[in-house]
Amino acid sequence: MVKKLNVARSGFYSWLQRQSNPGKRAQQDEQIAADIELVFKTHRRRYGSPRIHQELRENGRHISRKRVERLMKRQGMQARCRKRFRACPKPEIDSKVAENLLDRQFNPSEPNRYWCGDITYVRTSEGWRYLAVWMDLYSRRIVGWKLGSSMEAKLVTEALNRALGLRKINPDQLLIHTDQGSQYTGGKYQELLKANKISCSMSGKGNCWDNAAMESFFSTYKLENDLDDNSKILLTPWELQRETAYWIEGYYNRERRHSSINYLSPIEYEERTRRDRIMHEMAA
Repeated sequence: MVKKLNVARSGFYSWLQRQSNPGKRAQQDEQIAADIELVFKTHRRRYGSPRIHQELRENGRHISRKRVERLMKRQGMQARCRKRFRACPKPEIDSKVAENLLDRQFNPSEPNRYWCGDITYVRTSEGWRYLAVWMDLYSRRIVGWKLGSSMEAKLVTEALNRALGLRKINPDQLLIHTDQGSQYTGGKYQELLKANKISCSMSGKGNCWDNAAMESFFSTYKLENDLDDNSKILLTPWELQRETAYWIEGYYNRERRHSSINYLSPIEYEERTRRDRIMHEMAA
């Protein structure tokens, strides 16, 4: 038995015509959806609609963010969702704890004024490995990092020495912020700061929001590299070193768009603001 539809004959033929000959906007949607899918796959499902929208604008696609959201939803494209990482610092009995001089001022006006650092852990096929990182809050660029098999103070001091070798800092102008972990309150780290005339700042005890930029970075690092604690596929330590080096140096610093710096990559943001500063000085 054929069920009769209460549809006017003219309306049916109009709908049929649209299916065989889609309008201009529908054709544009198909083209834009293809561009969105290319960006989505290129960045390995790391980008949601805000970053994809910005990427398309940079490539000459001047469309609204809502349109990108709609087309992504239609295509079933959803960026990976992050899980927040919580650090558990255990200060030594004779440790030296500093005041919170940073006071959540995460947007300095120039490079090498405020850095922050932290440690996270990753399970590998041969046990735990630990990643110490230093970030310049001006551009969110990772200026120093080190992977190791233990959480000793040597891990953070070697990572910091790498950062100091990369960046030219002015004495008494750099403030470095961390949590109250024993690696930062102990003598080796404190002596390194003193030798380089660097001011020390620390989060309140157990307060992850005081170092929110690092918490966010580690959450993104684990999410985008499939390194969550419940991951079924464990990398070898060598594979972890290789993937971390590529992600930080090749992708995060150079390509990944960051919402807090106008959707530019950290290196692009530093280069662009440096050019703007030079042009302003020449015009003055």
